[in-house]
Amino acid sequence: MSVECIWPLKAKLAEGPLWSARDHALWFVDIKGCCVHRYDEPSGKQHTWNAPEHIGFIAPTASGRFIAGMKSGLYLFDQHTGAFTLITLVDSGLPDNRLNDACVDPAGRLWFGSMDNNECNPSGSLYRFDRDGLRRCDEGYVITNGPSVCPQGRTLYHIDTLKRVIYAFDLNKQGVIANRRVFANIEKPGAWPDGPVVDADGCVWVGLYGGWGVQKFSPAGEALDFIELPVANCTKVAFGGDDGRTLYMTTAWQGLSDEQRAQQPLAGSIFRTRVDTPGLPQYKVAGW
Repeated sequence: MSVECIWPLKAKLAEGPLWSARDHALWFVDIKGCCVHRYDEPSGKQHTWNAPEHIGFIAPTASGRFIAGMKSGLYLFDQHTGAFTLITLVDSGLPDNRLNDACVDPAGRLWFGSMDNNECNPSGSLYRFDRDGLRRCDEGYVITNGPSVCPQGRTLYHIDTLKRVIYAFDLNKQGVIANRRVFANIEKPGAWPDGPVVDADGCVWVGLYGGWGVQKFSPAGEALDFIELPVANCTKVAFGGDDGRTLYMTTAWQGLSDEQRAQQPLAGSIFRTRVDTPGLPQYKVAGW
């Protein structure tokens, strides 16, 4: 499978890629670089906005703006003005925490995690944000990643990175999760599961930090295909393009030594390839 570098960005921690059909572009963040980035297809034009603090994700809203998950909480991001407006603080009593990774489910609910920015304490939680406000749904994570939701909207996946486990939860129509169970464990030496995304067949694609690529799992949790990258740290993937079959991959150089960075000159770049199965539509946060 041919993998192409489309933006040799050298981001410290590129994350949270999403495809926006309305502007035919890939959006993503550099968490530690405090930036929002957009890559336009097919022109290849690149755009960058500076964020006032660490930014873990952006999620599109029904109004055409974005909700940004920052170190301190949720903000409304207006790409036309570059302004970030506070919606609500999150984990305000935990100053070492920040937000990390998110998805929008078919009902327009925003799901996201918080984590210890020092990657030591299990102070992170899984949250749901919707018209009823903010609700903590699970806790006890050092590094959270995901969530992601299956095509039918009945299963939510969430990752405990340091435990190297992908969990599955039952998800009902009211947005309540239950029955947490192990979906899959990451066995590859040196690899840590990062962001998950689900395709139209219900397969789960997980970026492997330190694992040199992307692992695909069946809906039953069986390891299937592996896409190899020329860099060690893959953070997450997104399906995009006109047919939803272009797979974009974000990467990072965080955690690499100077010697490793010299050996991996494309660490922190954005890559793409073509796959057989399309991804799911990019849902938008309702009410915003």
